[in-house]
Amino acid sequence: MRYRTLGATGTVVSTLCLGTMTFGAETDEAGSFAQLDRFVEAGGTFIDTADVYSAGVSEEIVGRWLAARAGLRDRLVIATKGRFPMGPGANDAGLSRVHLTRALDASLRRLGVEAVDLYQAHAWDPLTPLPETLRFFDDAVRAGKIRYAGVSNFTGWQLQKAALLTQHLNLTPIVTLQPQYNLLAREIEFELVPVCENEGIGILPWSPLGGGWLTGKYQRDSTPTGATRLGENPQRGVEAYAGRNAEERTWRVIGAVSQVATERGVSMSAVALAWLAARPAVTSVILGARTTAQLDDNLTAADLVLDAEQTRLLDEASAPPVGDYPYGQAGVQQRGRDLPAG
Repeated sequence: MRYRTLGATGTVVSTLCLGTMTFGAETDEAGSFAQLDRFVEAGGTFIDTADVYSAGVSEEIVGRWLAARAGLRDRLVIATKGRFPMGPGANDAGLSRVHLTRALDASLRRLGVEAVDLYQAHAWDPLTPLPETLRFFDDAVRAGKIRYAGVSNFTGWQLQKAALLTQHLNLTPIVTLQPQYNLLAREIEFELVPVCENEGIGILPWSPLGGGWLTGKYQRDSTPTGATRLGENPQRGVEAYAGRNAEERTWRVIGAVSQVATERGVSMSAVALAWLAARPAVTSVILGARTTAQLDDNLTAADLVLDAEQTRLLDEASAPPVGDYPYGQAGVQQRGRDLPAG
């Protein structure tokens, strides 16, 4: 396992993070405990959850696991999130001070801890003024309930505004961004990655395997069936089968990942994860396994470093479609400037 600092902080985390969205839903408590034990055994130190995962059950499982393993809490960096509905009331969702106060206290109770190391806004809230959310984060740090603040699923202008407001108002900074990012979804490179590089914000990619597409489990023009996420629901979320199957780029990327996996004698999952872990501004890649066997496969990426030619092949195959302006060559040239010759 390799390690990096959490964004621009001095806190060190493993470059692979154990995501727990499956806990209490696709993975029962025994299976969840097995994953957590295996992850720590492999040198993992970073665990990510959220209040909305299985309606709080994921946090409860992590809390019971921590309680059963004396002394382990201080070896780990624990992250959770709040924003989405946790009840039917008007203030049971959002990034308001009222909701986040209740949400954070509830997360601390479920996890059985006095503080979480990273507390994240799970998504943008158009109804709450951003300074209200940022001041809540600052107050929670001062109260000793959280140690760092982060955001998830923000767009470029939203993240930049948050970063600048924390500086202008002298509030606790935003240290991480948790976005969708993988070889099939590279759009964050247009705006979000430059903001993160400029502001010292660490990226924590979710869905690093594209909902299973990058494992090689799905076949062209053959709707998946059986005990896989798309087999159970081919229309599931952003990784829905029909849309991605219809894109030639999808199969070009899968072919490149398969080629590199064969060359290195590893799984396609390991290749996709290793490529992502090496991207600019990425701090830690969030794994989302259903089973310990899947986790074991993902963990083979921990020390895998792709060579320059393998990286180039994957970069070229996965390059997202882009027009000339503002993100294509014309826009890039327009924004560039060299020093005059001596």
